[in-house]
Amino acid sequence: MSITPTSAGAEQSLRGVDLDLGYHGTPVVHGAGISLRPGTVTALVGPNGSGKSTLLRALARLHPIDSGTVLFADGTAAADLPVKDFARRVTLLAQSRPVPSGVTVRDVVGYGRHPYRGRWRTADPDGPAAVARAMEVTVSLGVMPVGVADPEGYATWVSAAKLDPNVEDVGTRSEPSVDSIVALQPDLVVMEDDRGANMVSQLEEYVPVLVTKGSDASDNLGRMRSDLYMIAEAVGRTTEAEKLLADFDAAIADGRKAIAIAGAAGKPFAIADGSKEGSTVSIRMFGQGALVSQIGIQLGLTNAWTGATDDVWGLGQTDVEGMSAFKEPDLHLFYNASDGTDVFADGLAGNAIWESLPFVQQGNLHRMPDGIWTFGGPLSGKQYIDQFVKTYTA
Repeated sequence: MSITPTSAGAEQSLRGVDLDLGYHGTPVVHGAGISLRPGTVTALVGPNGSGKSTLLRALARLHPIDSGTVLFADGTAAADLPVKDFARRVTLLAQSRPVPSGVTVRDVVGYGRHPYRGRWRTADPDGPAAVARAMEVTVSLGVMPVGVADPEGYATWVSAAKLDPNVEDVGTRSEPSVDSIVALQPDLVVMEDDRGANMVSQLEEYVPVLVTKGSDASDNLGRMRSDLYMIAEAVGRTTEAEKLLADFDAAIADGRKAIAIAGAAGKPFAIADGSKEGSTVSIRMFGQGALVSQIGIQLGLTNAWTGATDDVWGLGQTDVEGMSAFKEPDLHLFYNASDGTDVFADGLAGNAIWESLPFVQQGNLHRMPDGIWTFGGPLSGKQYIDQFVKTYTA
């Protein structure tokens, strides 16, 4: 395809200048110029295979540009904008994308609001957990990634499998950058299934993508094993995977025995994390199907939380009043505050209901050491085992 640039004198929202595009060294679009003006509809006409979709994808930063540039009306180069800022200006709705049944036009328009959502948006609350877990598993197999979404956050929450300092940042965990990932030219991209089919299809145009299940409250320990083996087979580290699981199983067996010898078999536990908005404290409980809860159960302990939970993560919601259901005097509650925000020690200080709870009065409230990841792989799981055993054999 070769397009003559439109006159620069007209008002333009977005324009491509002298664009050369191709696939794997084969040119497809030569010296193309195109201008999109506000308040108008622009039709790009040509036969199949002439490069129309490739040109549109390049304007949307979804296809690498061999030469040329894409500019906004104010002269800003599209490539210079941060991912979220660019997404607030440009989106591409391709005609070839299948739309699941039940999705309305309003829903599709609403998806375009994604880059405007703040840090604490309600959508995809557990996406960050999924990303961190996939990275922990990969590193624990002895494969250091060239890029990771939010390496700083990973370092905060995960200590069992540390990243090298030269690992590149490819965006936030909830909004990884396709451009940044592709630019690293990886051999493989590992991601969780909650990232969405759209991102998978975008990445698969440039690199193989391995999609793991992420979480399954019906059998999270079994899911952890299958995800580990899937990644191990893809990177040629099945021997390492077998060693990781053998060590994990041995830790479970040894821990269960130690807890039984201490006379603590069947003792109750609870696991939670919390957040505070103004004066309101929300508490997220880890139910029977949550990964770390299943670890405690395998150790011979009993999860005291029997409230409703979701089918994927095994997590439920409550508040301080809801925790009054924990009446057992020997119950221990564990929580994580690796980010430095300790809702239980600080946010609930002076709360009469909280301070009346038996596990608080008995000193059975345990902040886990920073960097023990509640949604991790076998190595983080072993760290959790150590904390359970240390508490119930003391």
